[in-house]
Amino acid sequence: MAILNFIINEIFGQGAIFLALIAMIGLILQKKSFSEIVRGTMMTAIGFFVLSQGTGIITGNSINGLAAAFNTMMPTANGKPDVDMSGFGTQIGIVMLVAFAFNLLFARFTKWKSVFLTGHMLYWFPYVFIAAGVDAGLTGGKLIVLATIFTGAYMVISPNLMRPLVKEVTGDDSFTIGHPTTVLSLISGYLGKLIGNKEKSTEDIKFPKALGFLREVSITGSIVICLTYIVMFFILKINCFAPAEVWGYAGGTTGIFTYIFTQSIYFGVGVTVMLLGVRMLIGEIVPAFKGIAEKVVPGAIPALDCPVIFDCAPNALIIGFIVAMITSTITIVLTAGMFPTVIIPLTFTCFFEIGCASVIGNATGGIRGCVVGAALSGIIMVFLVGFGSYFFGNTINNWMLVYGGQDFSLWGIIEGLIARIIS
Repeated sequence: MAILNFIINEIFGQGAIFLALIAMIGLILQKKSFSEIVRGTMMTAIGFFVLSQGTGIITGNSINGLAAAFNTMMPTANGKPDVDMSGFGTQIGIVMLVAFAFNLLFARFTKWKSVFLTGHMLYWFPYVFIAAGVDAGLTGGKLIVLATIFTGAYMVISPNLMRPLVKEVTGDDSFTIGHPTTVLSLISGYLGKLIGNKEKSTEDIKFPKALGFLREVSITGSIVICLTYIVMFFILKINCFAPAEVWGYAGGTTGIFTYIFTQSIYFGVGVTVMLLGVRMLIGEIVPAFKGIAEKVVPGAIPALDCPVIFDCAPNALIIGFIVAMITSTITIVLTAGMFPTVIIPLTFTCFFEIGCASVIGNATGGIRGCVVGAALSGIIMVFLVGFGSYFFGNTINNWMLVYGGQDFSLWGIIEGLIARIIS
């Protein structure tokens, strides 16, 4: 048990260690020099940490304030699980390891060649599937087997569905995406093909000379977040909430001007750091993984976290985030009372999963693909969270209200239906 816990918590549960280990194995298999192995291993870990710090700044120091404002006005929604899922840690660990082994075997012996390497998602998918099974009344072997089947299937199916769309974005086939953005990205990508024109990219938007600074995505993002906070400030005031209390600067020397300015700049800093981390990580893990692709799993490619394509179309990322926040908020208002839970705009899903979908929509359909894909994704996200509440109501529904609305919800609903049949 101690060995199992070590593998789960100290290797699979630590994205930097997991990817650094993969890079090291790949470099060793390529018979690189000791210096190259050490450098590649360390730079992979550093790239991951830089990427993580960037996303952490965005979520923890910037858009988290927007989530806090919505959460204040709709206090039944929060990110804490309703039950202590730590009691299912062993089951989650078993599912994670068996499903990953299944993924490797499938990549080795079939034509579906992706290897799921998004470390934290290796944990969160078993977490969601175990929760869906528990909510349906499954226990013991049935619970573990069903969650393993769904986790293994997701690790194989999702990245391979994403592969041609990622190729549209990057222009090569060196990696794919292993992240719960798939359902939204597929919709955005293929909708872009139908209605858009990829020649008219978000990255080619013409700005007047006086507004040339808007070509810098970190500046554009900061301005957008600033305007969003200003709007949210007045919404809080109208609804008789004190922004100083909601955003935690009451009683200090910081005022609303400093708070909004700081949160806005944090967003630009986070985007800058995140994109640097993306370039560092891709520059190391993709060449290193060739050793595994040549020696262990012929033809395999890594399935990585969704921010790895953000650098390809940062304007699409920002546009998609804004559009998704607008359409999801409107949808929440129009569907109020339809579901057995209160839904708030899912800022994290809008930025990461729908941001990824927007980048893909831009690659297949240009500006129109990006905007329409993000708009539709924002609507679908709300319905997925709403219907998902029927299948997670006794387990992790509150957690899903913050982090769901994509593959977590869709696949959880499907598993929940099957679990109720066999329970």
